[in-house]
This record gives sequence, structure tokens and C-alpha cells, in this order.
Amino acid sequence: MVERIPMSKAGNQRLREELEQLERVDRFEVVRAIEVAREHGDLKENAEYHAAKERQSMIEGRIMELKDKLGRAEVIDCSKVSIDRAVFGTVITLMDMDSDESVTYQLLGPEEADVKKGSISVLSPLGRSMLGKEIGDEVRAKTPGGVREFEVMEIASGTIA
Repeated sequence: MVERIPMSKAGNQRLREELEQLERVDRFEVVRAIEVAREHGDLKENAEYHAAKERQSMIEGRIMELKDKLGRAEVIDCSKVSIDRAVFGTVITLMDMDSDESVTYQLLGPEEADVKKGSISVLSPLGRSMLGKEIGDEVRAKTPGGVREFEVMEIASGTIA
């Protein structure tokens, strides 16, 4: 059975754009760089050649990874998810029980998670502990800094800007 990868429409689009860039631009640029480096002679001591070959390997690996993830993607329209409880795509506002500060996160897939932009993975400790919670529920999550406790203050649909 193939494990599906949940992702938002926007996340899916970003991955498709990255794949297109890698396949249509980066792949050809690195081939040209290899050809130029070959013209410089002895390949054993040619740093340009080895760097270009390494870059080519990274590009091909990322292309394979993106094709795999896009092939297993379960695209979810975050604007149409239920806001009765915390589920993939919802925007959750939590109150930190220790500091009384509020934080807001959107629950997304691992490929889209970016804490600095306000999104966390549904597979992260905090993301997993939020799933299924309703407004007023307590959330306990084991984090690298220890166990943290939050209260769910709001659940909304959409995206964090």
C-alpha cells in the first residue's frame, strides 16, 4: 500500500514549480557546466568537473524525490476543511499555558512545514498532539525543550500570510 502524503494546493504547486525548474533549467545548466569543465583537460584533478558532477547528482536525486512525493500527494484544499476541530490545513491559535503568549500555526504536511512562516507538520510532536482537538481543549506536546502545555483558542480555515 502506498503511503499518501497530505499537502495543500499551494504546497503541491510549489513542488511542481520546483520540479519544472530542475527538469527544464537546472538539469541543462549543469550538463553545460560539465561539458565546459571537461574541456579543461585532466578530469582527475578538475575541481569544476567534480563540483558539476556532484551538483548533477543532487539535482537528479531531488527530481526523483519530488516525482515520488507528487505521485503520492493527497492534495487538500485548506479553505474547505472543517473548523470544528484541528485537522490538516486548519489554522490553530494556541495559548502557551506557561508564558500566556499566543502562537498561531497552520497544520500542513512535512514538505510544507516552516515554523518561521507559521506552519508546522502534522507529523511533528506539537502537530500530532493538536490533531482532533477543539476550542478550549488542552494540548500537551513533548518538545526538545521539554513538555509544553497549550490551550486551543481558535481554529480557522485558510492560510497564514
